[in-house]
Amino acid sequence: MSDYLTSGEDASKPGYLVLLRHGQTAWSVSGQYTGRTDVPLNAEGRRQAMAGGKRLREAFPDGFGRGHIFSSPLHRASETAQLAGYSDFETLDDLEEWDYGPAEGRRREEVGSAIGHDWCVWEEGPETLPAQLQGDWVCTLPDGEKIDVHSGIGETVDEGAARARRVIERVTPLILAGHNVLLVAHAHILRVLTTQWLHVDPRAGRLLRFDTAHYSQLGYYKNDPVIVRWNV
Repeated sequence: MSDYLTSGEDASKPGYLVLLRHGQTAWSVSGQYTGRTDVPLNAEGRRQAMAGGKRLREAFPDGFGRGHIFSSPLHRASETAQLAGYSDFETLDDLEEWDYGPAEGRRREEVGSAIGHDWCVWEEGPETLPAQLQGDWVCTLPDGEKIDVHSGIGETVDEGAARARRVIERVTPLILAGHNVLLVAHAHILRVLTTQWLHVDPRAGRLLRFDTAHYSQLGYYKNDPVIVRWNV
């Protein structure tokens, strides 16, 4: 990898890249794949978002400067940022969740039953699913709210990784200048982004558990990109 950091007394100490997953939704409880569907936070998710913000302020009492907070455009992420106390954010489309395509709104067991074998999004990807699983439908949430669901082609894990690298390229100059950067987004894309920070295969993201409204911290150690804290 490139030697981004320098040594010596005058070298600026790099900041950290902090990742915050959104709070709980009805689909995170049910285990339905939640990609681009704009499922809102539930009551517990809103409570989690506020609690997550409290933990972040304890870990980063100086906060995050203007221009150093970025959120996915999906409502569950932007609302989490606001409830956590970080409302002055910029929206980045590249922080949207993985597009699960035909698996959108379905549980892993449902997808496996439809195709006749156990399916893993990390190993096979949405692109392997049959076109007959695609379509538009309406889902009723437990509180009675109806949401529109679109199950399209989806994207490969490598396409998601390319988006994640664009985010990293965007924020790396800020981090190397000594600033802490906060990203508020979703479990899968943040796990993929972490693999790209570490320069490993994006499929290794399946090994990283990331709970709702928890945060993780990436940084550098002796010029190498590392995980500093995970799933706090």
